[in-house]
Amino acid sequence: MFLNFKKITHCFFFNSSLFLILIFAIQNSSTKKRVNFLTNQTVSLPISFIVGTSFISGSLTGSFISMIFMKEDIKKD
Repeated sequence: MFLNFKKITHCFFFNSSLFLILIFAIQNSSTKKRVNFLTNQTVSLPISFIVGTSFISGSLTGSFISMIFMKEDIKKD
């Protein structure tokens, strides 16, 4: 239980710090694009913000998925 809480907090703080660095780094970004969803479009966003947030969300998702698989391995033993 303590190991999972430690991993969740580490993952949260690491990705939060990456997000803050991303926000400060894109201040001078001038190239903007729109993201197309199925029927809607977003507002014009800097490309670095789109790439950075997709990396951070992938990192969070991967961390949570690995914890789920690790929990299943512990139950098998």
